[in-house]
Amino acid sequence: MIKAAEFVVSNTDYKLCPKADKKEFAFIGRSNVGKSSLINMLTGRKKLAKTSQTPGKTQLINHFLIDENWYLVDLPGYGYAKTSKTNRKEWGRMIEEYIVNRENLQLVFVLVDSRLEPQKIDLEFINWLGTNGIPLAIVFTKVDKQSINKTQKSVAKFKKALLRTWAETPLMFATSSETAVGREDLTAYIRDIVNN
Repeated sequence: MIKAAEFVVSNTDYKLCPKADKKEFAFIGRSNVGKSSLINMLTGRKKLAKTSQTPGKTQLINHFLIDENWYLVDLPGYGYAKTSKTNRKEWGRMIEEYIVNRENLQLVFVLVDSRLEPQKIDLEFINWLGTNGIPLAIVFTKVDKQSINKTQKSVAKFKKALLRTWAETPLMFATSSETAVGREDLTAYIRDIVNN
């Protein structure tokens, strides 16, 4: 369980991020996947990350210090957001540079809406991480919005789509920001990496 979470800094450049002296975990997903809500659920803080009905609310690399022990990083969403192409390109470059160059980054959690068919943009991003040798896990969001059966079918379809390019699929979690499903599993997984 996370006891303390505090906002540290927002940046557009990985070189300005906090000193790389603690393990770091980044959260990213398509715009409107429920990333800020998930971060708030994990940390038990309602307003830690800014939530919005409008896709593309997160536009910076946001660092949060968790239990004075590790960093949780909220990255801008990829894909649709009401912003110019130039802005989207800038975000893309900022995210890529951060992910590839941040030496204390342990893992990228890629958030995927559990209600949707496998989306090309999610698969492409996951494949890009794989190609660059970046450790990742997949977090299915909004599982409370449908039956367990439907979620299992969605996850199975996603696995099948990934196995076209992956020898084995990355670790997967099912979560809900509303009901806190998956909070224990995710925080325990992070804690294991932090403590090793």
